[in-house]
Parts: sequence; structure tokens; C-alpha cells
Amino acid sequence: MSQPTSTRRNLLVRTASGLAAMTLAGCDRLGATEWFPKVLQTGELLSQSVHQFLGGRRSMAQEFTMADLSPTFRGNGNTNPQVPQYLALARNQFADWRLVIDGLVEKPAALSLAQLKAMPARTQITRHDCVEGWSAIGQWTGVPLAQLMAQVVPKPQARFVVFHCADTFGAGAGRPDVSYYESIDMDDAYHPQTILAYALNGATLPVTNGAPLRLRVERQLGYKQAKYLMRLELVESFAALQGGKGGFWEDRGYQWYAGI
Repeated sequence: MSQPTSTRRNLLVRTASGLAAMTLAGCDRLGATEWFPKVLQTGELLSQSVHQFLGGRRSMAQEFTMADLSPTFRGNGNTNPQVPQYLALARNQFADWRLVIDGLVEKPAALSLAQLKAMPARTQITRHDCVEGWSAIGQWTGVPLAQLMAQVVPKPQARFVVFHCADTFGAGAGRPDVSYYESIDMDDAYHPQTILAYALNGATLPVTNGAPLRLRVERQLGYKQAKYLMRLELVESFAALQGGKGGFWEDRGYQWYAGI
């Protein structure tokens, strides 16, 4: 690569990183404003364009060493769901929990935590970024989502994987709580760093951080890392899902593609 081209690329990386820091999403305080969702919608187009320019959707997120681990990996969003079904599962250390995978698949599945842990695993040390101004580096171990996709065999029309979670957020104005959910496309579903993590820093994933299972889609922002997973649903569109935008925060104006 020539020096001028390299310089332009480095400048673009620095510019995109700065704008990404301004458009991080997933926290209640900024979500309540009128201006922040509008900024995020603009940032989504930039984020997608930058990722395509800098190597495509198959590029890898930076990985770190054990020496880089943060002293603690704080929880964010919900840290102890009070949903009765989840509480009952937690009391039994998730022995009765099952990850349901259905929707547009040839072979629906319901997998126990023991079955997931028996599959070939991937361990990666990556950084998590949050709009509140903090980041943390943690070691995650889990099942590559691509392995599960191979097992259930997506139908040709499947375009997205939707992650249905056990935790809920208040809808406000006297309305009932709304279940948290997120989604990614099939490119990210098959990315080697996209895993369903059941361990953090060499220990069983704590409830604070999403036990028994959470998504790690390492090239996207913190709110995409869905916790307390209960069901994976493969769909062709978001039309029938809550607000139709592909995620709890997206339904409230946040960007769907949150690449960094």
C-alpha cells in the first residue's frame, strides 16, 4: 500500500472511531433524549460504509492478551432479571434451561447448557465499549454461532438471527414491560468471532453479565451483545417483531448496524 493511501486510511479509521464513540448506544439516559436516536441513524450509514471500505464484513475485531484483562467486567443494562421464569431457572443453576432455535430452519433444536458446553468452543479476549464512557476487556468462551447454524440448517429465505432474551424493560406510561431482543444478519452469524458465551474470564458466566448464555458479536457495540438468551429465531424480516426495527433499542430510534 502506498504511503498516501495508508495515510488516508489511517485518517479514516481515526475519524470513524471518534464518530463511533459519539454514536454508541444502549443506555437509558441518552435513549430518553430526542436528539440521540437521530444521531445514531446517521451514524449507522457511516458505520456500514467504513466497514465495507476497510476490509468488508469478514474483518476481525482486535483481540488482546491475558495481561490486558480489565480488573473487573462490570454489568450494564439489566443485571438481575426479575422475570419469574428466569428466577426459577437460576435457582436450579440453569439445569432446566434450554436454548430454543427455530423459525426458518430445517432442524429446530432445544439445547441444554451441558450440550452447548460439549461442543467445540472458541475463546477470545476482546473489548466491550459502552456509551456511558467505559470499556472493558474480557475473555469470553462459548460456542461459535456458525456451529449452531450448521446444526439447524437455515432455510434459503432466512436473513436474520433474532435473539430473544429473558430480561425486560419498562415500556412506560402504564404499559407492561417489554422483552429485550436483538438481531444480526447472516454475515455476522457466520463470523468466526460471533459466539454464544457461557464463560467470562475462565469462570462460569455470572448473572450480572448475562448467565447462562449471551451473545458476543465483537465488531459491534455493547447493546448488540444480548444477554440472558432464551431463544434464537431465524427470520426473513423484522415486520412481526415488536416495533419492526430488529431490536429493543432500534425500535426506539437507535441504529440497527452498530459496527465499530
